[in-house]
Amino acid sequence: MQQVTKNVFAETKIRGCNPGYVITSDGVVVIDTPQLPTHAVKMREEAEKHGPIRYLINTEYHIDHIFGNYYFKSAEHVIAHQVTADNFMTVSPEINPFAYAKEAMPTDDPDGISIFPDEKTYFEDPNRPDIVITGDTTLKVGEHTFELLFTPGHTPGELAVYIPEERVVFASDTVFNGCQTWLYVSNIEQWIESLERLMGLDADVVIPGHGELCGKEQLYVQRAFLMEWKTALAVGVAKGWSKEECLAMAKKEFGSRFNVDIGQEYMLDHVIENNVNALYKRMTAAMA
Repeated sequence: MQQVTKNVFAETKIRGCNPGYVITSDGVVVIDTPQLPTHAVKMREEAEKHGPIRYLINTEYHIDHIFGNYYFKSAEHVIAHQVTADNFMTVSPEINPFAYAKEAMPTDDPDGISIFPDEKTYFEDPNRPDIVITGDTTLKVGEHTFELLFTPGHTPGELAVYIPEERVVFASDTVFNGCQTWLYVSNIEQWIESLERLMGLDADVVIPGHGELCGKEQLYVQRAFLMEWKTALAVGVAKGWSKEECLAMAKKEFGSRFNVDIGQEYMLDHVIENNVNALYKRMTAAMA
């Protein structure tokens, strides 16, 4: 774990999201959990050296943010937005999140195979949220304030966690720093509004959902990148391009800009294709 401030720690060097924790005078608050079992267990053990885990906050429902909850059952409470709670490890025609997590084990966490549960055991108690919120919420834990900010865009239930005493914000996947942005179910207009909201925070450090720690300048870079994606696809649709023509353009324009985050570099074409599919479908539907 990387020490961000005196009381804030985050992990940016493993496959999955950037989880972390904050030490307070009344226990620990965890923000997201590692997807990989050995890292989840290690992070929990490190956090518990500083006191009981009072809250575990899940910032969104994607697998890399929530799968490791299974290994954090000592947490007193799990908090998430209603959308995250409703979609927690939900199997869909597009993806089985359990199978997706298991697929990463041989390459990214072979030592974790021995503590990776079978699917039936996992779903008996994956450690779902027991406190569900629908908008901004403020927690006081010890002498620390945790502002849970509703920042939809990447997902409809996205949260950021701002700790003013530390001048740090966990931005979750509202920010991808130096790696390819996943659009998929996103609403770019909402996403840009959420970035602009985070720009107003009095923070020195942004902990992105993916990539290295950064400052608030990355919020502007992320906004520009989203606007580029939106404009490029909008121009293609306006010209009457097929989805395949838009995909060819996107691979040329965006494929060489960033790799996908750690452990998923091989998925670059998949990410670009799904980004195009999502935006093209939305834009052509709006024109119908």
